[in-house]
Amino acid sequence: MPAETTAPPQRRSRKRIYIFLALLLAALIGLHWLTRPSQVSWIVLAQAGNALGLEISAGGASEYRLRGTPMIVVRDLLVREPGAEKPLLRAERAYLSLPWATIRAAGDSLDIERVELDAPQIDIAALNHWLATRPPSTEPIKIPSLSRGARVVRGRLIGEGWSVENFGVDFAELGPDKPVRGRLDGRVLSDGLAIPFDVAATLQRPSLARGVGMAGKVSVEAKDWTLPMRVRLGALLHSGADGLGLDRLRLGANARYRAGDTDLPFVYGLAGPLRYRDGKLSLAPMGAVLRGDAAATNASAAKASAPKTAAPASLIPDLDAHGSFAFGETMQLHWQGTLATWPAGWPALPPPLGQSDSPLPFRLDYEGKADFSGPAALQLQRDQTRFDAGFRLPAVLQWLDASEGSLLPPLSGRMSTPKIEISGATLEGVEIEIEDDPPEPTAPTAAR
Repeated sequence: MPAETTAPPQRRSRKRIYIFLALLLAALIGLHWLTRPSQVSWIVLAQAGNALGLEISAGGASEYRLRGTPMIVVRDLLVREPGAEKPLLRAERAYLSLPWATIRAAGDSLDIERVELDAPQIDIAALNHWLATRPPSTEPIKIPSLSRGARVVRGRLIGEGWSVENFGVDFAELGPDKPVRGRLDGRVLSDGLAIPFDVAATLQRPSLARGVGMAGKVSVEAKDWTLPMRVRLGALLHSGADGLGLDRLRLGANARYRAGDTDLPFVYGLAGPLRYRDGKLSLAPMGAVLRGDAAATNASAAKASAPKTAAPASLIPDLDAHGSFAFGETMQLHWQGTLATWPAGWPALPPPLGQSDSPLPFRLDYEGKADFSGPAALQLQRDQTRFDAGFRLPAVLQWLDASEGSLLPPLSGRMSTPKIEISGATLEGVEIEIEDDPPEPTAPTAAR
């Protein structure tokens, strides 16, 4: 039987050295690879994308830090559903810092230090499509904590026929059992209207059915008029089968209608459940009150250098109404209510409407563009006299501003009354029709 042979000790030692050197080389290559921020960000984004069923990528220079509180910064962030044409989110820069305890928890902890987004663009339709693909969950929603808050600058929300441009969000801290205080600003664009806003917001707790309050500046800007206002809002957060929104909404505002030399201060209030679903915003059923702001009018008149700089408060009616409001592809407003009195600054009502001091029940229906340039229908009644009219608000406002011109407002309508007395004569079963003259055609300009 041959004797068993073994490798010389020198050869075994040399083999161990080769293995050690190979492992060391592999470790150095891996360490070099991991020290490249783009590789680290690729790992993080790929893991996040797999967990959410999304494709998440970054094309710009990345940064990361592991010492202390881990931090990662990615640029040119792009998030989309697999195979989708439109991304649901893109951002110039995204910053995330979170403690080691959260990383080791592998999703069981949502303790985050801070989040920042620069120039994010969010496509609402793409976002809703992705949300609809997520599996339902019976577990309560986990609210993350942000010990150093969050900031969003130069953001953009893209909806169907509307957008929010240059929006910003800034708050110092977020916790499941702590109030959230911050600021919201931006500019809503829709159907010829711009609505810039800058408000302070407070959320009682970051959960549903909790109170939210806002106060600040909001303005509605159309081509020929503006409506700056200071608003105050209180409500409860809502999310359900009927959409996202606010329950028990109460909104009050001090506003001014400005068009040319016209300056009409007034105050108003709205109440009802606010909902957003399938690209449509609605407030129904709703209540509304409108009052002229005499104090603001008198102050403006005292400072005015020209007689028409401030209009009298009597141009603003005192009314109470209820009905509905909706805004999607078009704006829809349906109100029923009562005018306490006919404003003294408005054209005098014909008899017998103008011969009574009774309140005037009314009905107002509008469907059209958001700047109220479309046709509106008004039904007005006092005692037994009824007046039905159709008009366009810009034309009526232009007629009110004009110092000379037609004595009758630009509207079409019919008035009916059981009895009318004129110069001692009594007429019964009277019906009067009013036709608005169409605008005169403009003469064509000769070609040159």
